[in-house]
Amino acid sequence: MDSTARHILDLSRRGLLRGGAGLAALAALAPAARPGLAQPVFRSFPFTLGVSSGDPAPDGFVIWTRLAPEPLQPDGGTVRAALPVTWEVAEDERFTRIAASGTAIARPELAHAVHVEVAGLAPARPYFYRFRAGSEVSRTGRARTAPAAGAAPARLRFVTAGCQHYEHGHFTAWSHIAREPDLDFVFHYGDYIYEYRGRAPGQPGWGPRVRQHLGEETISLPDYRLRYAQYRSDLDLQAAHAAHPFLPSYDDHEVDNNWAGENSEENGQGRFPVAVPPEVFVLRKAAAFQAWYEHMPVRRAAIPRGPDITAYRRLDFGTMARVHVLDTRQFRDDQPCGDGAKPACPEAFRPEAQMLGAAQEDWLLEGLAGSPGRWNILAQQVPMMRRELRGGTISMDKWDAYPAARQRILDGLAERRTPNPVVLSGDVHVALAATIRARPEDAESSAIATEFTATSITSEGDGAEMTPAGEDVLRRNPDIALFNARRGYCVSEATAAAMTTEFVALPFVTREDAPRQTAARFVVENGRAGVQRG
Repeated sequence: MDSTARHILDLSRRGLLRGGAGLAALAALAPAARPGLAQPVFRSFPFTLGVSSGDPAPDGFVIWTRLAPEPLQPDGGTVRAALPVTWEVAEDERFTRIAASGTAIARPELAHAVHVEVAGLAPARPYFYRFRAGSEVSRTGRARTAPAAGAAPARLRFVTAGCQHYEHGHFTAWSHIAREPDLDFVFHYGDYIYEYRGRAPGQPGWGPRVRQHLGEETISLPDYRLRYAQYRSDLDLQAAHAAHPFLPSYDDHEVDNNWAGENSEENGQGRFPVAVPPEVFVLRKAAAFQAWYEHMPVRRAAIPRGPDITAYRRLDFGTMARVHVLDTRQFRDDQPCGDGAKPACPEAFRPEAQMLGAAQEDWLLEGLAGSPGRWNILAQQVPMMRRELRGGTISMDKWDAYPAARQRILDGLAERRTPNPVVLSGDVHVALAATIRARPEDAESSAIATEFTATSITSEGDGAEMTPAGEDVLRRNPDIALFNARRGYCVSEATAAAMTTEFVALPFVTREDAPRQTAARFVVENGRAGVQRG
């Protein structure tokens, strides 16, 4: 039996066993419910997609859940009515010291997802939270507030992870992340879902087929909701969400492979002879952004308005770090030179080229000026480092194809004397560690920043320690100090003296229960840009 089906079956059985008592107790909720609200009556356990927290602040964080007693059915198996959900945040796991509580409304327009922006809490400490719908109680999640403004924490510890193709393997990496100690946050750089249709057994396609996507390629809002429900049903992923706060972003596959601004991948060239017009593509973007918001622990500021969403944001962790969560998809120009990997054409050198868009770029540069953080983290999606590929080609989907946009950011770092810039990225399904120079095309220019690229959770299957392409990348790019094509994630710990990043690798993902291994460890010293072996 497929692992998702097994997990859902287990959850449904648990709900059904408790169903008689639960339905009787639900009636008792009526006096506390708001007038006019339908009372929740569930055929089975409604919290099948788990709980999450995110975007920590010194006085609180977001907590999330979604009512979905039958998550792979239309509407998650929930009635199309607004339903009350109570929530509690406590100082202890037994909930004997309640710090905050209230009632939220799970609305059908948002797939019965609940986003609560908890405030009024103490800084720099863990809290526990849970939800209740009628007599049913969710699992307990653990969140953590950020340090107070001006506070000097001893350290900041976080994970960078993403690219989790469901069909390509098991989410064992998330079970290891769930057990990582004392994380302040998990930065999910994107590709939380993949939009591709489900592959039948034996059907050829990209990557291995270990599990199967449900449904066709995601186009409509119900398509995207089903895909998120399938991914969110994975118990390893649920465990990681319950254990740590997340800073979620998105890359391309939450919408469409290699989309850029108003442009679909289906551009009327090569494999896509029939182009999708921008006025049609916005409909898909609107559906994708709504489903992303519905399933991520983010604040109300990220509620999409049709095809527009504001997902970039800034978080401070006392004087230790300022984190800029960026969006390198929505505001960029279309990939130059027809996308793909090829030598740069004149189009790639346009001085007005945009990767972040003018407004986000100005916002970033403003935030880099006078930052309180000893470490300034650019948490984004695609590699910023100089990365020459075979035959002197570059990837047209990465910062290499937008050199003018990259140079404006690097010049901004230099002009503002921003302390210790560290770039986080993913997307390429390999682990990379690199020094970024003030002029990336000039090997003699000074080092100005450091980049850590996390490999994929599962995308492309088991992978390998090294590949011929990896050997070529290291030979052509002396500023890249690591190439590893296993699956895994990064764990970073910043102190006043240094940031240490461990590249965690799994020897396989096409089978379950892979052990946690260390592929490499690098150190960035305070005041000295560039990677050093740890």
